[in-house]
Amino acid sequence: MSEEMMEEGGVVKKFMYVNRKAPIGSIYALESLEVVLIGAAFEQDVCMVFLDDGIYQIVKGMDTNDVEMKNFSPTYRALEMYDVERLYVSKEAMEERGLTTDDLVVDVEVMDASQIADLMEEQDVILSF
Repeated sequence: MSEEMMEEGGVVKKFMYVNRKAPIGSIYALESLEVVLIGAAFEQDVCMVFLDDGIYQIVKGMDTNDVEMKNFSPTYRALEMYDVERLYVSKEAMEERGLTTDDLVVDVEVMDASQIADLMEEQDVILSF
Protein backbone atom coordinates (compact mmCIF):
# COMPACT_ATOMS: atom_id res chain seq x y z
CA MET A 1 0.00 0.00 0.00
CA SER A 2 1.39 3.40 -0.91
CA GLU A 3 2.10 5.89 1.86
CA GLU A 4 -0.35 8.30 0.27
CA MET A 5 -3.20 5.77 0.42
CA MET A 6 -2.35 4.85 4.01
CA GLU A 7 -2.45 8.52 5.01
CA GLU A 8 -5.82 8.99 3.34
CA GLY A 9 -7.19 5.82 4.92
CA GLY A 10 -7.53 4.13 1.52
CA VAL A 11 -7.80 0.39 1.34
CA VAL A 12 -5.99 -1.71 -1.21
CA LYS A 13 -8.02 -4.68 -2.36
CA LYS A 14 -6.67 -7.84 -3.94
CA PHE A 15 -8.05 -8.23 -7.46
CA MET A 16 -7.61 -11.40 -9.48
CA TYR A 17 -8.41 -11.43 -13.17
CA VAL A 18 -9.05 -14.92 -14.49
CA ASN A 19 -8.58 -15.31 -18.23
CA ARG A 20 -10.19 -18.41 -19.73
CA LYS A 21 -10.97 -17.40 -23.32
CA ALA A 22 -8.77 -17.52 -26.40
CA PRO A 23 -7.72 -14.09 -27.68
CA ILE A 24 -9.45 -14.65 -31.02
CA GLY A 25 -13.19 -14.91 -31.54
CA SER A 26 -14.39 -12.71 -28.69
CA ILE A 27 -13.64 -9.45 -26.93
CA TYR A 28 -13.06 -11.06 -23.52
CA ALA A 29 -9.26 -11.11 -23.70
CA LEU A 30 -8.89 -7.48 -24.75
CA GLU A 31 -11.54 -6.34 -22.26
CA SER A 32 -9.73 -8.18 -19.47
CA LEU A 33 -6.44 -6.51 -20.31
CA GLU A 34 -8.06 -3.07 -20.30
CA VAL A 35 -9.75 -3.69 -16.94
CA VAL A 36 -6.47 -4.92 -15.43
CA LEU A 37 -4.67 -1.76 -16.52
CA ILE A 38 -7.43 0.39 -15.04
CA GLY A 39 -7.32 -1.49 -11.72
CA ALA A 40 -3.55 -1.20 -11.56
CA ALA A 41 -3.71 2.53 -12.30
CA PHE A 42 -5.82 2.89 -9.14
CA GLU A 43 -3.09 1.17 -7.13
CA GLN A 44 -4.98 -2.01 -6.37
CA ASP A 45 -3.14 -5.29 -5.77
CA VAL A 46 -3.63 -6.97 -9.13
CA CYS A 47 -2.79 -10.45 -10.36
CA MET A 48 -3.77 -12.37 -13.46
CA VAL A 49 -4.37 -16.07 -13.97
CA PHE A 50 -4.50 -17.75 -17.36
CA LEU A 51 -6.55 -20.95 -17.50
CA ASP A 52 -7.86 -23.14 -20.31
CA ASP A 53 -7.61 -21.42 -23.72
CA GLY A 54 -6.87 -18.15 -21.94
CA ILE A 55 -3.23 -19.19 -22.01
CA TYR A 56 -3.22 -18.40 -25.73
CA GLN A 57 -3.53 -14.71 -24.82
CA ILE A 58 0.14 -14.68 -23.84
CA VAL A 59 1.63 -17.03 -26.44
CA LYS A 60 4.43 -15.61 -28.61
CA GLY A 61 3.93 -15.15 -32.32
CA MET A 62 0.15 -15.22 -32.41
CA ASP A 63 -0.89 -14.79 -36.06
CA THR A 64 -4.11 -12.80 -36.31
CA ASN A 65 -3.92 -11.78 -39.97
CA ASP A 66 -6.54 -14.31 -41.11
CA VAL A 67 -9.10 -13.01 -38.63
CA GLU A 68 -8.44 -9.33 -39.35
CA MET A 69 -7.75 -8.59 -35.71
CA LYS A 70 -4.77 -6.84 -34.17
CA ASN A 71 -2.47 -9.06 -32.13
CA PHE A 72 -2.46 -7.37 -28.73
CA SER A 73 -0.48 -10.03 -26.84
CA PRO A 74 2.71 -7.88 -26.84
CA THR A 75 0.75 -5.39 -24.72
CA TYR A 76 1.03 -7.82 -21.82
CA ARG A 77 4.70 -6.82 -21.59
CA ALA A 78 3.52 -3.37 -20.46
CA LEU A 79 1.91 -4.79 -17.33
CA GLU A 80 5.17 -4.52 -15.43
CA MET A 81 5.10 -0.73 -15.87
CA TYR A 82 1.76 -0.78 -14.01
CA ASP A 83 3.22 -2.94 -11.22
CA VAL A 84 1.24 -5.97 -12.42
CA GLU A 85 3.95 -8.52 -11.92
CA ARG A 86 2.04 -11.49 -10.55
CA LEU A 87 1.03 -13.53 -13.58
CA TYR A 88 0.08 -17.17 -13.15
CA VAL A 89 -0.69 -19.95 -15.60
CA SER A 90 -2.33 -23.28 -15.12
CA LYS A 91 0.14 -26.14 -15.27
CA GLU A 92 -2.61 -28.38 -16.61
CA ALA A 93 -3.57 -25.91 -19.36
CA MET A 94 0.05 -25.66 -20.46
CA GLU A 95 0.52 -29.43 -20.51
CA GLU A 96 -2.75 -30.03 -22.41
CA ARG A 97 -1.65 -27.55 -25.09
CA GLY A 98 1.97 -28.64 -25.26
CA LEU A 99 3.28 -25.24 -24.15
CA THR A 100 6.20 -24.23 -21.96
CA THR A 101 7.08 -20.90 -20.35
CA ASP A 102 9.47 -20.30 -23.28
CA ASP A 103 6.38 -20.04 -25.52
CA LEU A 104 4.99 -17.07 -23.58
CA VAL A 105 5.51 -13.31 -24.08
CA VAL A 106 5.74 -12.60 -20.32
CA ASP A 107 7.28 -14.21 -17.27
CA VAL A 108 4.77 -16.27 -15.34
CA GLU A 109 4.56 -18.57 -12.37
CA VAL A 110 3.18 -21.99 -13.24
CA MET A 111 0.73 -23.38 -10.68
CA ASP A 112 -1.36 -26.49 -10.46
CA ALA A 113 -5.11 -26.36 -9.88
CA SER A 114 -4.89 -26.64 -6.08
CA GLN A 115 -2.33 -23.82 -5.86
CA ILE A 116 -4.56 -21.61 -8.02
CA ALA A 117 -7.54 -22.45 -5.81
CA ASP A 118 -5.53 -21.43 -2.72
CA LEU A 119 -4.53 -18.17 -4.41
CA MET A 120 -8.18 -17.47 -5.24
CA GLU A 121 -9.08 -17.85 -1.57
CA GLU A 122 -6.75 -14.94 -0.74
CA GLN A 123 -8.46 -12.48 -3.11
CA ASP A 124 -11.02 -9.81 -2.27
CA VAL A 125 -12.37 -9.63 -5.83
CA ILE A 126 -12.21 -12.17 -8.65
CA LEU A 127 -13.27 -11.22 -12.16
CA SER A 128 -13.48 -13.91 -14.81
CA PHE A 129 -13.24 -13.23 -18.51
